[in-house]
Amino acid sequence: MSEEARRPPQRDRSTPDAAWAIVSYLLGGMAVWGAVGWLVDRWVGTAPFFLVAGLLLGVTGGLYLTVVRYGR
Repeated sequence: MSEEARRPPQRDRSTPDAAWAIVSYLLGGMAVWGAVGWLVDRWVGTAPFFLVAGLLLGVTGGLYLTVVRYGR
């Protein structure tokens, strides 16, 4: 097998698909972890502490996935 055949295909980072993927990582992370935080807030009976923590965790996770996938 040649060297080119073993390399994974290069991702084009400038396409609209990449932009939509980045937006979906950020919004999806915020939605999922924000919902988890909201549920914990309702269960524990706290103010929006866990909701805010969940939103921040979701944004951080979305940024991490974006950097891992498109940052190199």
